[in-house]
Amino acid sequence: MVSEGAAISRTRAERAEVALASLMAAPATPDRLRRVLEQALVFAGASFAGVYTPCDDPALLRLAESAGLPRTLYGLRDGYPATGASPVAEAHRTGRPLWLGPAELADGPDARRTPSPDFSVAVLPLGPAGAGCLVAVGEHPGGFGTDDRSCLELIARSIAVPVPTAVGDAGELPEDAFRLAMDSGRVEVGDTILRLFGIDRQDFDGRVETLLGRTVPEDLPALMSVVEADHMSIGDRELEFRILQPAGQPRWLRLRGRLLPGGEGRPAKLVGTVADASTLRSDVTDVARVQRLAAALATAGTVRDVGQAVVAALRKPLQADRIALAELENDRLVVTVLDPPEPEAWPAVWRSEWRTEWPDAPVRSMPTLAAALREGRARIWPAGSPLEPALAEVGPGGLAVLPLPAGGRMAGACLIGWDRPHDFAPDERALLTACAALTGQALLRAHAFDAEHELVGMLQRTLLPRRLPRLPGAVAVARYLPTTAGLEVGGDWYDVIPLADHHVALVIGDVQGHNAGAATLMGQMRTALRAYAAEGHAPDVVVAHANRLLLEMETDLFATCAYVDVDMEQGTAWCVRAGHLQPVLRHPDGTVEILQTEGGPPLGVLAQAEFPMTPLRLQPGTVIALTTDGLVESADADLDAGMDRLARELAATDPAHLGLVADALLTGAHRGDDVALLLMRYDGMAVRPLRESWSVWRVPEAVRHARRFTRRTLRAWGLPRDTIEEALLVVSELVTNALVHTGGPVRLDMSLVNHRLRLAVADSSPRSPVKPTSIGWEATGGRGILLVEAVSAAWGTVPVSGGKQVWADLVPSG
Repeated sequence: MVSEGAAISRTRAERAEVALASLMAAPATPDRLRRVLEQALVFAGASFAGVYTPCDDPALLRLAESAGLPRTLYGLRDGYPATGASPVAEAHRTGRPLWLGPAELADGPDARRTPSPDFSVAVLPLGPAGAGCLVAVGEHPGGFGTDDRSCLELIARSIAVPVPTAVGDAGELPEDAFRLAMDSGRVEVGDTILRLFGIDRQDFDGRVETLLGRTVPEDLPALMSVVEADHMSIGDRELEFRILQPAGQPRWLRLRGRLLPGGEGRPAKLVGTVADASTLRSDVTDVARVQRLAAALATAGTVRDVGQAVVAALRKPLQADRIALAELENDRLVVTVLDPPEPEAWPAVWRSEWRTEWPDAPVRSMPTLAAALREGRARIWPAGSPLEPALAEVGPGGLAVLPLPAGGRMAGACLIGWDRPHDFAPDERALLTACAALTGQALLRAHAFDAEHELVGMLQRTLLPRRLPRLPGAVAVARYLPTTAGLEVGGDWYDVIPLADHHVALVIGDVQGHNAGAATLMGQMRTALRAYAAEGHAPDVVVAHANRLLLEMETDLFATCAYVDVDMEQGTAWCVRAGHLQPVLRHPDGTVEILQTEGGPPLGVLAQAEFPMTPLRLQPGTVIALTTDGLVESADADLDAGMDRLARELAATDPAHLGLVADALLTGAHRGDDVALLLMRYDGMAVRPLRESWSVWRVPEAVRHARRFTRRTLRAWGLPRDTIEEALLVVSELVTNALVHTGGPVRLDMSLVNHRLRLAVADSSPRSPVKPTSIGWEATGGRGILLVEAVSAAWGTVPVSGGKQVWADLVPSG
């Protein structure tokens, strides 16, 4: 299929000319200049476009309007002296355009403030010398191409009038406009704005705090970032917020504003408009979509933030059914965002059954995608196009693949898919191309921030379980988030340990400190707890052994830990805490309980510490949540408030999708500390095993008693006669070996699970039986284990509380 990118490139200047003519022919509006500048983002691939014009002081060129990313990212200023040596002043004085690439800008005074070595600047005069100039910034390797320059020249010729005076320093104020003095907080507002806020003109005191007081509290921080001068840059702010109403739902309003720098003796002013967001037309132009995406990407600090901004900007306007954003690392795509997040909405290569982070996939498994990335151009496939399943299932009704270029390489790819046949209009294709360029540049900037923290997270995750085991009658998921406050490794850990007799141990802990020592100690404690649990010790003994080990290591660090041993058959559990947070239970009816279990001191503090066990009862559908303090405690929120918040959020989730529950609980997590989260939903076993035990006494008739108990039990379970005879042979050999070769108590355990019979004999000796390599005719021993192996489907030995258990499985015939 021929790429549409070339066709778009050949007609770009003509399409820009048509768009500009349409804008200039329409009645003048206060935002027309900005809409003209937005054409530079779409047709010239610019990241920023702004107009500098003479102000009241003819010796100063002031930024009148801008579009795209904030000017501060590129070291641009609010104003330049008209007689200075800046490129802005030179183009203004001479009337000649300047095309400055990386080489010319490297020696400039603001070179150290620019984000990458590939950016370039175009400065074009607005008509004759002295009329001001247009400034455009791009991040394409090689600078602005021929078509880009033609589009920018068209835009410069179309700009005739700078900032409208309707909401500037003078003139009558339109009904939907406002002027805010940044030094005093006094604000002039039109009648329409007062009606939206529900305030009578005679009752309004002219203070901006009066308007802010009507705002929904959750939206106030975003609104304050606009009305505080330190956070504003000219012409780049648009947001929606809610105001409270006397009755009914809050009303959504949309604010658009720009900061006008003050002159001699005059304060800076924020001017703009406020409108009812519900009455705004829904057919937003492609240019506006690009501008909104650029504004969102300007505040995207991480790769995930970039992905979420792309989804918000494109999925709903394009009526797409799914969007995937992935970074390209060597030959693998590391998926950053899948929207929708439900695994069943995606082909297998884009999802995983369990994850701590999003999955990754080799590019070579999708040759069509690999070819699009090599070409570096947007590719579109309509419904019915022959594609490999991993791509065809993303967009059966149409698929768009956007390579994301940045810094001379491919930063990743964005996939947009439709389920129903989708017609790709030329304007839509241009929108996708423009968005790809902006996204690639933002992805590269965010990746520099994420890379350092990902290095820390990678080191941490190597010490954590890569996958959680399948559990009988339950589902478990875990999440780990490294802190973003620094680059030190933390000591948070979690584990899920399958034990004998359908028991499962849930473990979560936190080692004091954020350094390599804490991470190393975390790995040692996780391994020790797993080893003690596998030996068959009771929960309090497991934690006590870990405490003794930590004390013997002679470290200055201590650790907190919560250990929950769950009996999957009975729906019961024992909880042991060592200075850790309480578990949280979400009951099947949706109520949530912060447990008040007994606890001991942190590990590594007291040699003679006691760790009491607290019993728990679990009904099918119960969710157990274990977390570390990074999720519920911060400098701004105490522990109790954080636990209450966690309980409320857990109550509001749907436990049917436990992975989504974990993601929801981590939303908005304070990243000043590591966060570990472990969730388990107890469903109950579909088939409960049959179990019986027999304590073997050391008497001459011990084996005969064990055989009689075995025969009576297996007959009651309804097993066939031949299976019973095989079981009697195994029991005879295992009990005899235990009595002859060990001392202390001996116990016989039998269980029937899913038509599989397990016979197990436990004794106090840690030595495992050894199968002989050969037996002569004169040998008097060693045949027992060979007989057990011959009649059983499998056999083995496991450590149990200082001793061992030898087991053998039989599969009844029929």
